[in-house]
Amino acid sequence: MSRKRLKTLEDVRRYLAGLINRLEGGLIDPQVAGKLGYLAQILKGCIEASDIEKRLTNVEAKVGD
Repeated sequence: MSRKRLKTLEDVRRYLAGLINRLEGGLIDPQVAGKLGYLAQILKGCIEASDIEKRLTNVEAKVGD
């Protein structure tokens, strides 16, 4: 399995789409796919929280000026 860099929500979306395609094609065990999908969901939440944190920091910096 190739290593993927999952840094953005778009990266996670593409990863999940590929995971679904491999699952439907019988190339990956359903239990493994489920676990990888679960981890991708956790990563998605982390990316979203990080993006919100960055935006909030920028807003606070602007308001503080």
